[in-house]
Parts: sequence; structure tokens; C-alpha cells
Amino acid sequence: MKFICLTLLIISGITDSRSEQYEVVGPRDPVLVIAGEDVILPCSVKPSTSVVDMRVEWFRPDLKDSQVHLYDDHVDKNTDQIQSYIGRTKLNHQELQRGDASLKLSSVRVSDEGLYKCFIQSKYQYDDTTVNVSVEAVGRPPVITVDGFDHSGGLHLQCESEGWYPEPDLEWLNSEGVSLSSETTETHRNEDRFSVKQTITVHHRDDKIHCRVKLRHHVLETQIITTSKRFSSWRTSVILISVFVVLSVIAGILIAVFVHKNRELSQLQKEHSQLQDEHNRLQKENSQLQDEHSQLQDEKGKIQHERDQLLECLKTLIPKVNVILDANTAHPHLIVFDDGKQVRYENTQTKREDGNKDRFDKYLGVVGKGGFSSGCFYFEVQVKGQTHWYLGVARESVKGKNVIRLSPENGYWIVGRRYGKYQARDSPAHTISLSVNPQRVGVFVDYEKGLVCFYDVKSMSHIYSYMNQSFNEKLYPFVCLGYMSNENSTPLIICDDY
Repeated sequence: MKFICLTLLIISGITDSRSEQYEVVGPRDPVLVIAGEDVILPCSVKPSTSVVDMRVEWFRPDLKDSQVHLYDDHVDKNTDQIQSYIGRTKLNHQELQRGDASLKLSSVRVSDEGLYKCFIQSKYQYDDTTVNVSVEAVGRPPVITVDGFDHSGGLHLQCESEGWYPEPDLEWLNSEGVSLSSETTETHRNEDRFSVKQTITVHHRDDKIHCRVKLRHHVLETQIITTSKRFSSWRTSVILISVFVVLSVIAGILIAVFVHKNRELSQLQKEHSQLQDEHNRLQKENSQLQDEHSQLQDEKGKIQHERDQLLECLKTLIPKVNVILDANTAHPHLIVFDDGKQVRYENTQTKREDGNKDRFDKYLGVVGKGGFSSGCFYFEVQVKGQTHWYLGVARESVKGKNVIRLSPENGYWIVGRRYGKYQARDSPAHTISLSVNPQRVGVFVDYEKGLVCFYDVKSMSHIYSYMNQSFNEKLYPFVCLGYMSNENSTPLIICDDY
């Protein structure tokens, strides 16, 4: 009877797991939106099933601080949200019951253009899709101005328009719609908008000249009429204005020379004296800055020397452990080197018929051979070149148990890297901001104090700490290359040269 009940429970668990299989889907084509408007970024699961109890995360994979919106444990959690998205994102919680995790983004900006990831994680699996957002900004109507005549009587025209994104096309057309060749073209970018300017010389005096600005399906146009009468009037006006301006300028120069000559000379002498005083003051400040720079260099050298001494002291105090990876616990896609110091992903699955129940079969994980149940210990792992990894410690009972989430509740105290960002797999997961990518990570454990600390070995900087934990089993060193697959064949290496 017990055997029958156990079999029914196993079959029920398998059925529940299979019933939750889903695929996250999004739009095939880019989502096009006009700057200033609202937009819906589509994302849903197929077959349609409720995602109310799942984790829904929207983020920008191309940005360092990437979180756009996070829904977890039935509520929105946006404490780590990118600042520019604060107050502008929203999930429809009623639609989550129908498997729709689409994100509403309000008052779209040009900076919102780019790729977005929609990541949905249930108890038994996760999947994601990519949404490409393309933003357009429609500028002001073009303005045509008359810029005088050339020596042959041609009329100079200038057309300008601003406030566009991306860069628009500007063209001149005659009354029959034939494109005219421009003489000069200028394009300027002010923050996130473009302005364009073109000039043209018109010799046909009975015509309508059009200036047209185009951006995909947006078109703005302005025209000017260049009839013979208007043409002659403009020419006469331009000549008279030019003569008047020249005469005014000459008169102004003569007045300035004869009336203000002595005053300007006195002013120049005064300014020269002030500049000389300023030059002397700057020379004095420069000398002081050089002295301060020399002092700072000396202090920097002392600090560097003290840090090196402190590092050597710590290395003598921290218990050194010889970590050997246990190949009997490694996922079938992992290759553990003969010395037990390196592990890498192999796309071809290694068949192992050893019947070992301690082997990982979901996460690409492996633990060390030796466990620790008291005192302090420390080890280092080289992660250079690998883009998807986790490392830390795991309690003894996790071997042979495959869970969907690596967290302290499930017996893992780890940090890692995924999609270019760093996380501590705490409860809840905590995003870590690092100024540089660590090449070697140190792990320090104090069993009695319930402390697990992670360090960037090269810069001697702190990464993350689990504090006040309760350990009641042996702890084993743990390294992992992700979930189910990893296309990066760079190995993780246990380091002994510290």
C-alpha cells in the first residue's frame, strides 16, 4: 500500500511539472512608438496560463543597471529600478491571470529605444523573450528663409527644421515634384534630437519651391513662391539693405577709432595689468598644487604598502583549504579535470551509468569533496572569461536534490553573474553594482558566526555578505555554470596560489 501511494505521489509530481511547461513569446517585429506617447510592450506565455504566482522581470540587457520592472511574490518590487523609469512602468495584475505580462511604458523618451527582456520564472522552469523598441520624434515644420542673391542673379534659399529623431531626410522640390540638388547640408544633434539645414540657389523665377522633411511615414513640408515680381523686389531690397549696412559699419568704425581711441587704450592697459596679476597668482597656485600632488603621491605609496602588508597578514590568518571538486556530483554536461581544480561545460552529454544520487541534473553544478562543520575556511575561484556562473557554499543535504532556485532556504549561499549583471541569490535576490568585473572571487566562511563573505581578490573589495545564518550541516564549496546549458566553454578554476 505504501508503495502504491509513493508511486501516485511521484506520478502526480511529474504531471504537475509537465502541466506547467510554457513558452514566453513576444512580438516578431520591433515596437514603433512616437516620443511622448504611451506604449504596450507585449509579452505572454503559451499555452495561456496564470502567471500571478510567478516572477516577472523586465530589464534592459544592454545597460549596466538594467532593471525596468520587477513583479515577485504577488507585488511589484522596484527598489532597484533604473531611475529614468520610476513612475513610468505598470503591469496589469488582472491580465497576469490570463498569462499576459505585457508592460505599459508611459511618456516614452528617445532614451527608451533599445532591447528589452521579458523574463518569467515559475517554480519548475523559466523562459524569456526579447522586445525591440524603436522610438521616433517628429520635429517642427521646416522654415524657409531668403539669404540674398549670387553674382548671376540666383536667389539663395535656406531651409531648416529641428527636433527630430532619428535623423530625417530633407529635400528640395520644384512645383512639378522634381527633386532639386542642394548646395550645402548641415546636421546637428542636440542631446537626443536632430536638426537639419540645407541651402539651394534658384534661377527659375516663375516657380514654387518646396522644402520637405521626411522620417519614415512622417512628412512635413513648407513652400515659397518665387515669381518674377517678388524676385525683383527681393533683389532690390537686399541690395539697398546691403549698401545701408556697409555704410553704417564704416561710419561706426570711424567713430570708434576717433572717439574711443584713448579710452580703449587705457582699458587695454588696465586689463593687461590684471592679466599679469592673474598670471602671477596662477603660477603660485600651480606651485602649491604640485607640492600637494607630490604629498598625495607619497601618501598613496604608503597606503599601497600598508594594504599589501595587510593582505599578507590576512593570508597568514585565513585558514587555507585545498578544494578538490567531486566529479561524482557533477552534472552530466560538466567535465571535471583530473586534478579536481577545473570544471567546464561540454555540449555533448557525458553518459554516466554509476547510479549516483548525489549528481546534479538541472543546474550545471559540482561540489567539493571535503565538507566543513566548524571554524573558518577560505578559497578562491577564477571566473575570468566566463559570462554565466555561480559560486559559494552549499549544505550537505543538497546533493542529489534539484531545485528551481539556488537560495539560502534551499541550502545555497552564493553570488553569480547572469545576463551581464551580478546577483546575490538571497531571499529576495539582490542585484550587486560593481565598478569592475571580478576576475577572481574569494569566499570566506565563519561557520559559528553564520557568515559567508565574497571578495574581489584583485582590488581587495567587498562584493556581498550573508550574515547571521544558521548552519546545522556540513558546508561544501560549490561552483556552477548556469542552468541546463552554457555556450561559453571557459573553465572555472579553483586557485591555490593565494
